[in-house]
Amino acid sequence: MEIHSQKFSKKVMVFGVFDRLHPGHTSFLEQAAQRGTELIAVVTRDAMVYQLKKKMPSLHEAMRMQAVQNNLHVHNAVLGDAKLGSYEVIRNHKPDVICLGYDQQGLMQDLQTRMTQGEFLSLELVIMKPHEGGRFHTSLLTKTA
Repeated sequence: MEIHSQKFSKKVMVFGVFDRLHPGHTSFLEQAAQRGTELIAVVTRDAMVYQLKKKMPSLHEAMRMQAVQNNLHVHNAVLGDAKLGSYEVIRNHKPDVICLGYDQQGLMQDLQTRMTQGEFLSLELVIMKPHEGGRFHTSLLTKTA
């Protein structure tokens, strides 16, 4: 009898910029991996980071994707959508669960709205706990004195 059959597998998806991986990212990925049997990490494209944050990431998207792929909890790292709000990556990979960081409220609200409208009916959203109270948030690491 196969215990890890397709019937019992659960795909988990996370979204992030993942610029300069730090312990907060590792904690986020580890928590998300515990929610299923396969973790798909969606790395935000450079152009999308600029559109959302009005600044470019320190590392190019290919380098960020490779760093995330090298994390032992990640089964597959993929680039995010080229168009904001298209959610093609969700349609293509069909996750059962989307784990969100404590600081991803905008994404959570958009996904909840779409779920209410019937776009993503069988999707579970879970908010991950911050690592050490959010001490390792990338924006905190980039501030200068």
